Amino acid sequence: MKNTPVNIIVKMIALSALAAILLALTFVPTQAQLKVLQAEQEKEALKAVLPAASDFEPVTGDQLDADGNPVVLYFRGVDSSGNVVGYAFRDTQPGAQGLVEILGGVTADYSTVTGMEVMSHSETPGLGAKITEPAFKGQFVNLPVADLSLSSSGGKVDAISGATISSVTVVNALHSGIDDVRAEEG
Repeated sequence: MKNTPVNIIVKMIALSALAAILLALTFVPTQAQLKVLQAEQEKEALKAVLPAASDFEPVTGDQLDADGNPVVLYFRGVDSSGNVVGYAFRDTQPGAQGLVEILGGVTADYSTVTGMEVMSHSETPGLGAKITEPAFKGQFVNLPVADLSLSSSGGKVDAISGATISSVTVVNALHSGIDDVRAEEG
């Protein structure tokens, strides 16, 4: 068979179709595994941001996600007796390089931030990405909500040098999440 333009095009189409089939065969199981890993990551993060809770009850809204399930607005953290000890929430805010999604925790009386985890971000490595480091995240453990602002604004949170926007983003996301939970819980 000669390498005529028609033969080359037919070969390219056949190879492209084979590649598409192989990609489709690996995509479905990979997506299922990704959902499992994300659920595990969320469980670990929930326990990290609200360690006093022994279980987390999802609070859903009226909207449905892409799979047809109700969207989880936040979680009620309960102790072993079923008493609410706090709330865990997700919030997404624009950072310096893209969206920053955090998972935060607050006590049941909304007086104290119990912790913060960064679930996803696209901040600059070595600068804004330091929001994921223990030294920065540790500032939010048992932090009174009244002190939830940067130290330059009278609060207790030290901004990351050279990454003030990322630091402000985390503080804003926590305030927004706390306000949203307070509004829902009444």
